[in-house]
Amino acid sequence: MIDLGFAVEGAEAARHAAVPTLLLKLRLTNAQPATPVQNVLLQCQLRIEPTRRQYAPGEHEPLGELFGTPDRWGVSLHGVLWTYVNALVPAFEGGCSFNLPVPCSYDFNIAATKYFYGLEDGEAPLALLFSGTVFYRDRDGRLQIVQIGHDKEASYRLPVQIWRAMMDHYYPDTVWLRIDRDVFADLYRYKRQNGLARWEDALRSLLREHAAEAGR
Repeated sequence: MIDLGFAVEGAEAARHAAVPTLLLKLRLTNAQPATPVQNVLLQCQLRIEPTRRQYAPGEHEPLGELFGTPDRWGVSLHGVLWTYVNALVPAFEGGCSFNLPVPCSYDFNIAATKYFYGLEDGEAPLALLFSGTVFYRDRDGRLQIVQIGHDKEASYRLPVQIWRAMMDHYYPDTVWLRIDRDVFADLYRYKRQNGLARWEDALRSLLREHAAEAGR
C-alpha cells in the first residue's frame, strides 16, 4: 500500500501572483517506490505553533492582542490556525518536490497576520497537517485509491523576513485595515469636514486630538 512521507525544504514568495502568495517547497517520498503514484489530491492545514520559539522584548506588546501580557504566556500561548490549502500533485515514483502555494492575507482582523506582523526577526514555527487521496495502479493495472493517514504532518520554521519581504513587495509602505461601514462613514465625514486630502492625514489628526486630550 502507498505510504507517503512529507517534508518542507524551503520557502519563497511568488513574485507575480494576484495576491501575496508563499510558495512552500514540499517534498513527498513514496515508501513503496516500486508502485508509481498516478496523482495526489492533497489537502493541507497550516498552523502556527507559538510555543516553539522565544520572543524578544519588542515583540511582547504587539503580540499582546493575541496572547495577553507576557506573564500569562505560560498558559495563554496556543496554536493559531493559519489557513487551508489544496493542491494536485502530478505523477511520480520514488518521490517528488513541488511548490505548495499558500495565499496570504494582510488583513489585521486575522490572527495569523497579527502574529507575523508582531515578530521582529527570526523564524515563525509552522505545523503542516496533511490529508487527501492518493491514486495509483496495482500490479494488474487496476486503479486504486487510498486515503492519506491523519498522522501525516511536517514542521517548518519560516524565516520572518520572507513573509515581511513578500508583504513589502505586494503592499509597499502600506497595510490594509478592514473597518465597519458606519465607522468608515464617520471617518469619511471627518476627513471632508476638515479638508484633509488623505486618509493618513485624517487618522493622524484624530491621533493628535486623542493625545492632546489624554495629556490634559
